Amino acid sequence: MKKKVIVVGSINVDLTIKTRRLPRPGETIIGGRFTKGAGGKGANQAIAAVRAGADVSFIARVGNDLYGQEMVTHLNTEGVGTRYIVHDEETATGMAFILVDEHGENSIVVASGANARLCPLDIEKVQDEIVSAGVLLVQLESPLDAVQRAIHLAGRSDVLVIVNPAPAQYLNNSWFHGVDVITPNKIEAEMLSGLKITDDASLAASAQRILDFGISIVIITLGRRGVFLATKNGMSLIPAYTVKAIDSTGAGDVFSGSLASFLAEDMSIEEAVKMATASASISVTRMGAQMSAPLRSEIENFINYAPQLQKRTEDEFTHNPSQSS
Repeated sequence: MKKKVIVVGSINVDLTIKTRRLPRPGETIIGGRFTKGAGGKGANQAIAAVRAGADVSFIARVGNDLYGQEMVTHLNTEGVGTRYIVHDEETATGMAFILVDEHGENSIVVASGANARLCPLDIEKVQDEIVSAGVLLVQLESPLDAVQRAIHLAGRSDVLVIVNPAPAQYLNNSWFHGVDVITPNKIEAEMLSGLKITDDASLAASAQRILDFGISIVIITLGRRGVFLATKNGMSLIPAYTVKAIDSTGAGDVFSGSLASFLAEDMSIEEAVKMATASASISVTRMGAQMSAPLRSEIENFINYAPQLQKRTEDEFTHNPSQSS
């Protein structure tokens, strides 16, 4: 049975320039293609979840300006529930400035605007919606006190809590009390665990340290290599699909949003991760953060007809936590 997904997070207007390479400090590069689109980690993940098949309500703040109205209209068009988005009278809608090179790598600077004013009271006003949901999905692009309040409210009920710990930052282990699933990338996993990831052994050690926070499921996204899944029952590497990437912007958001959708259907974690990996793989073959998120039918077709997952000997990984030192 499909359950409700609640997303707490940010909304930005994305201003993107596609260029041959990223500039060095102090350098100006002439040439490139400019686009304006919708973004923000929360909005990205909400749309990815809807497109993957979830019923989604979104808690956020935008400015009471044309950009904010445009973003909310866009979310409505996508099918995201926007009833709990606050229109802030004092601050502008958030903006993100994105550079993307010819290999799909990106560099991003964000002016948070109204996102920075999301507060615990905004969360408490919709606590009935949160405690009745199946999945709560949050990130760290919104004020942490508001995010943590949502996590604590979800803990009052049988709500699965997923945290995408991005942008990367240092947090006290106790901050994660009540978190069920966490989806860091390699850099975020290093910051959370305090361990440098250089090989499979350090990858496993990093995941184990995060599990020791009391989190049940740790999913470390590794880009082209795939996804590292760690639970109390063991650890494994789920290889990525081979695709030609043109823009990696928002791929982590597509993964997390899709994952929330699939877990809201009570899929096994292994199946949900494989489906979310396929979703993210499709997204990097398209430009943009939100518009790159695939529909459920596209994900299923991709899995059915795409080449088999790569089976590289060096990428095969099994680990028994009981063997850890």
